[in-house]
Amino acid sequence: MVFCKATPFSWTHTISTFLHVPQPLSGFETKRLRVWCGSDQNKKDQMIISITGATGFVGRRLVQRLSTDNHNVRVLTRSRSKAELIFPVKDFPGIVIAEEPEWKGCIQGSHGVVNLAGMPISTRWSSEIKKEIKQSRIRVTSKIVGLINDTPDTVRPKVLVSATAVGYYGTSETQIFDEQSPSGNDYLAEVCREWEAEALKVNKDVRLALIRIGVVLGKDGGALAKMVPLFKVFAGGPLGSGNQWFSWIHLDDIVNLIYEALSNPSYKGVINGTAPNPVRLAEMCEHLGNVLGRPSWLPVPDFALKAVLGEGATVVLDGQRVLPARAKELGFPFKYSYIKDALRAILS
Repeated sequence: MVFCKATPFSWTHTISTFLHVPQPLSGFETKRLRVWCGSDQNKKDQMIISITGATGFVGRRLVQRLSTDNHNVRVLTRSRSKAELIFPVKDFPGIVIAEEPEWKGCIQGSHGVVNLAGMPISTRWSSEIKKEIKQSRIRVTSKIVGLINDTPDTVRPKVLVSATAVGYYGTSETQIFDEQSPSGNDYLAEVCREWEAEALKVNKDVRLALIRIGVVLGKDGGALAKMVPLFKVFAGGPLGSGNQWFSWIHLDDIVNLIYEALSNPSYKGVINGTAPNPVRLAEMCEHLGNVLGRPSWLPVPDFALKAVLGEGATVVLDGQRVLPARAKELGFPFKYSYIKDALRAILS
C-alpha cells in the first residue's frame, strides 16, 4: 500500500481516532499532528505504550527508542511542562503527554504500560526522603494497577512492565543472587518488596514483567554522573573498600530488555536487569581509570561518598552480586556484557 498523509485534525480528534481511544482525552492542548497510513503489517506491529517515569534517565531513552521505531508513546506525567521540555514537539511530533486526570484515557487502548516512576535513590537520605522514596513508587504503581484493572477487557493493556531494583536482595560480598533468591532485610529490600507487591495486584489476564534493575550506566545521568567527579578528585581509586560487588547494566541494554518485555510473551515474572558479568567495585574503578586516562590508586573514602549521598551511599558502599539468569535463559542478547566495553562506549 502506498503511504498517504491524512488531513490534519485537532490533537484530541486525531488521538481519539488514530490511537483508538474510546473516549476523548480531556485537557489536551489543540495541536496539529500528521498521521501516516501504512501497510496492514506496519499497523499490526505498531504498539501504543503508556509510560510513567518517562522523564527519568531510563525513561527518556525508552521513549526515544519507541518513537524511533514508530510506536505511539503516551507519557504519563505529573508535570506537563517538564515533559514538554524533555520531549519537544519538533523532535517528538506524535507523542501524547498526559497529566494524572488523563492517565485513564491513555491506558485504555494501550497495548502495554511501562512503570518506571519513583524518586531517585542516589541522593542524600533523610527520614522524609526515605519515606518519599518508598511512597513515590508504591503510590504510582498502585494507581497504574488500579487504572489497568478498571479498564474494560476489550481495551485493557496486555502487558505491564514494572520496574523494581536489585536492592530487593539485600547486600553481601559473598552470596550470588538470581531471580530465585529471597529478599534481604534492609531498607531498600523493604522498598522493593512493597513496590513489587503493588504490581502483583494487576489483573491476571495482564502479563506482568517485573524488572529488577541494577546500577544503570550511561551518558549524562545515572550513577556515573555522580561517581566520575568523585573519582577524579581522589585520583581514580576505588569507592570505599573496593571489595563490594557492583551489579551494573548499560543504558542501552536495560532499554532493550524493557522493549523486548513489551512485545515478547515469554518475558513474564521477575527478570533481573543486570549485565551477565558483575564486578567488584575496585575492578570497575580500574577500568574507569583506564578509560579516563587517570591513575587508580587513591581510594575515595567512605566519608566523601556520605557527604554527597548521605545514607544513600549504601547503594555504592554495600553491594550484591546479581546474575540475570532469566534473561540469559530467554536468550536476551546483551550488547554490553563486560564493564570495560560499556565504559569505553559511554566515556570515550
